[in-house]
Amino acid sequence: MKAVTEQEIRASFVNCSKGEAARLPLPRDLAERPWEDLDFLGWLDLSAPDRGYLVTERDGALLGVTLRYPSRRSGFLRRSMCSVCLTTHPGSGVSLMTARKRGKAGREGNSVGLYMCTDLACSLYVRGKKAAAPGGRMEESLTVEQQIERTRTNLFGFLDQLAP
Repeated sequence: MKAVTEQEIRASFVNCSKGEAARLPLPRDLAERPWEDLDFLGWLDLSAPDRGYLVTERDGALLGVTLRYPSRRSGFLRRSMCSVCLTTHPGSGVSLMTARKRGKAGREGNSVGLYMCTDLACSLYVRGKKAAAPGGRMEESLTVEQQIERTRTNLFGFLDQLAP
């Protein structure tokens, strides 16, 4: 992913109003992000314990979505797998992320969801730039490039469901 500006990020959101996009908190460390290692920019809202945001490049344009996830945390003994990068995490390391649909359907309360790494660091797990808990990344016969492509395909499949 190429580095993006605050203005580009705010203009990319498709499942919230322009006013909501203007008010949402952005990460303070945009300049330090490892852009070349990211398939998407994801961050959690520190002021709202159940909100996250995701921005990705698709077909030459930025696409941003607001996400909600349960603030309730699970016990450490349970393990769950991310549907995007296929990393397994203990406890609350994977959450059901839901996004309002675009347009009228979203205004009527319709949403879609999938299980994702709660920290939204899927790109870094796939590339081995961030370590998962022991047993979190299985040995695969796919190359890293193939795993990256699978991650992007899984993410885009979710984003396609947001269309009205």
